[in-house]
Amino acid sequence: MKPSQVALAAMLLLTACGNANTTQAQDGQLGQPTRRAPETQGDLQASFAPVVQVSAPAVVNIAAQTVVRERDPFFEMFGRGRTRERVGQSVGSGVIVRSDGIVVTNNHVIDGARQIMVTLNDRREFPAEVILADPRSDLAVLRLDTGGERLPVMPIDDSSELHVGDLVLAIGNPFGIGQTVTSGIISALDRSDGQGATAYIQTDAAINQGNSGGALVDMDGDLIGINTMILSPSGTSAGVGFAVPSAMVRRVVESAAGGETAVTRAWLGVSAAPVTASDASRLGLGHPRGVLVNSVYRGGPAANAGVRQGDVITAVGGQTVDDAAALNFRIGVVRPGEQVELTVVRDGAERTLRARVEAPPGDATPATVTIGGRNPFTGAVVANLTPALADQIGADPMAGGVILTGVSGRSYAAAAGFRPGDIVRSLNGQSVGSTRELEQLLSSTERGWDIVILRNGQEVRGRF
Repeated sequence: MKPSQVALAAMLLLTACGNANTTQAQDGQLGQPTRRAPETQGDLQASFAPVVQVSAPAVVNIAAQTVVRERDPFFEMFGRGRTRERVGQSVGSGVIVRSDGIVVTNNHVIDGARQIMVTLNDRREFPAEVILADPRSDLAVLRLDTGGERLPVMPIDDSSELHVGDLVLAIGNPFGIGQTVTSGIISALDRSDGQGATAYIQTDAAINQGNSGGALVDMDGDLIGINTMILSPSGTSAGVGFAVPSAMVRRVVESAAGGETAVTRAWLGVSAAPVTASDASRLGLGHPRGVLVNSVYRGGPAANAGVRQGDVITAVGGQTVDDAAALNFRIGVVRPGEQVELTVVRDGAERTLRARVEAPPGDATPATVTIGGRNPFTGAVVANLTPALADQIGADPMAGGVILTGVSGRSYAAAAGFRPGDIVRSLNGQSVGSTRELEQLLSSTERGWDIVILRNGQEVRGRF
């Protein structure tokens, strides 16, 4: 080992000792992170071993037993189309975040599981149950049956302090071969998945199948993200991996610890889009930054705080936002009822507004209506799209209108190409604001329907 490596190893060992104390959190408490960045070039060349020694004991392997339905080939021969059940198993990773056996992982690792077994770094095994699943963030919280035994934990750091270029480690169970550590840097922050669900950390640390739910760790051995997905033409690591930031991890874990069975996200009540170069020139911003407010929900948190259409929101709580995903993420990690500080540019002048965010209004489980008669929507199940329902399913809370929640497989609606999640915007040039309005418009027309729907954020027009 080179002298510089020895020096850093000693420094990291001291850090490791400090973190070892923090990992002995009291039952029901999260570990407290520390933060120290490499200070010299020699630091960058040193071994990661002390960091791994601190972090690895809190990273677990997860085996989830699922039931898969498949067509039975015997009955297929006779055209009966029966199905049979087959037991499958998904393998992933997780992180212990509380000493009483609370583990966070990806929702897709345990989705549909009827039995979950967690294996620790020292090969001890514990059965687990899901206490909260949040498909929108792709996070799930498990509780291990430890029999009162305290487990090593990984402190959750503040992902708002991260910078592009920071060194990171990815620890998980790729391909089910056992715990593996890879290194890299933070390649980008606030990456969107195109659905506006969260703003991911991008890293070039190798992430493969089985790493899902594992830890993205900083040089203090603290959790800064949960490794979730990769972008790769081959299905294996191509140096473009994504992690759910620790701010959302903490939010989900705290919801589970508080006895909640679902995460209630706060909302601001605005529709916004990234500022373009022409927007920046028109608004006197100097260069494109922030998000342009296109509409404000009447009586919502933003409206009450004084936000107006045409304002540019550049930061939430001092953290910059440059697209709708980043804005939604900054608001989504705040609990409803709390106050956030908005940095807003209006008429070329920067000002600070304070908004008390709330849960999206309306019913998250509104009554549904099955469309009958002879029309393109026959067989479709529809509901009024409230902001609360939109938030739950990941749709635009500002969209309004009527949403298809189901489509019968042999119906006119299915034949017409309608899908669950489609939002009906207009029928024969008339806007559709409720299921009642949709039924009235359909009953008043016997043939010839011009329909506009919103699908994955894009308008789709059809003539039937």
